Amino acid sequence: MNGLYSCIIAVSMYSKIPMPNVEWTGERMRYVMCFFPLVGLAQGAVLGLWLHLALDVLNLSAAVSALVGAAVPLLVTGGIHMDGFLDTMDAVHSYGDRSRKLEILKDPHLGAFAVISFGVYMMLYLGVFHEYLSLVLREEMGDRYFLYAVPCLVFVMERAFSGLSVVTFPQAKKQGLAAGFGGAAKKKTDSLVLLLWMLICLVTGAAAARMGCRGAGVLAVVLLMTHLAVFIWYYRMSVKQFGGVTGDLAGCFLQVCELAGLTAATVLFKAGLMGGM
Repeated sequence: MNGLYSCIIAVSMYSKIPMPNVEWTGERMRYVMCFFPLVGLAQGAVLGLWLHLALDVLNLSAAVSALVGAAVPLLVTGGIHMDGFLDTMDAVHSYGDRSRKLEILKDPHLGAFAVISFGVYMMLYLGVFHEYLSLVLREEMGDRYFLYAVPCLVFVMERAFSGLSVVTFPQAKKQGLAAGFGGAAKKKTDSLVLLLWMLICLVTGAAAARMGCRGAGVLAVVLLMTHLAVFIWYYRMSVKQFGGVTGDLAGCFLQVCELAGLTAATVLFKAGLMGGM
């Protein structure tokens, strides 16, 4: 029963999906990170549905589809991870000492660097997403469905890595979202389940390749390596500059992973290493 409560807490905390209200107790928070990738699965399903509707039913352009599609992750999550990205950008660019950076993370106000970083991030995201959808439109309609699901692999895998960081990385603060979830977690169990999520993503890619989705297996491996590279950067940055991870830093990691994963998929697509059936 506590597993069900952990699932409800994970989905309600990290998304805007309506869920019943439950009390947050230590036992109910033990397995929250195990269910974190489910939010990515839901996010990917909504985005995939939008892409099918926009490109196959409404015959919208790649530009309009990308503009609305870029908003889907923010709408599903309520912007919780983008908030962490913005706070982290303010803190990192303050060039203050560790205590000053941690204070900036707690500050609810946005600084100039957060606004600048948001603008740069969204321009990069829209540019990459538009290029990806332009390539998708060249495929036959029946061959597009795996391509619509590619962002789902990114969303699930990045959350598996993020959850792993919360339960294994040192905590920068004794209080806060990451500290609360990390302290309550059954670290060994959570870590194994999160690694299982990554394995599921790899198996999904391999299965799609066997069904004729060209490059699906290669894509899954490349996404894993891309996220692992960001994961290593995230660990070094968080420990060096903040003394460990926080909820805001975890949000920043997710946003960077999302852009990096989508970019990697687009590069593979552009190079002709993946495509439809």
